[in-house]
Amino acid sequence: MKKLMLIGMVIALSGCSVFEKLVYRIDVPQGNYLEQRDVNQLRVGMNKEQVAYVLGVPVAENVFSNDTWYYVFNMEAGQGDDYRRRVTLTFEDGKLATYEGDFDRPENFDTPLDQ
Repeated sequence: MKKLMLIGMVIALSGCSVFEKLVYRIDVPQGNYLEQRDVNQLRVGMNKEQVAYVLGVPVAENVFSNDTWYYVFNMEAGQGDDYRRRVTLTFEDGKLATYEGDFDRPENFDTPLDQ
């Protein structure tokens, strides 16, 4: 009787890990979803309104410096690998000055829009 109870408890406790592949888990996206084509539209000298039009409003702002914008995107996948991307933009005198991030640097980033 004790052996049957022990076997039953082992089966019941291991059931969660055995059936994990059958349980549906949703993807949980958080932040600003960006693609390379969005980032490619950035140009040095763009004002903040133009950048917000192209990429949207940043998900996180630096409280101590309004001249640094952070775009962060996390996708916690229910099935498969997690996906994370970030972009940091710095403004000088209200104009876009630098780009850092996980996407390729835009080819024409150093060419201002007015040229």
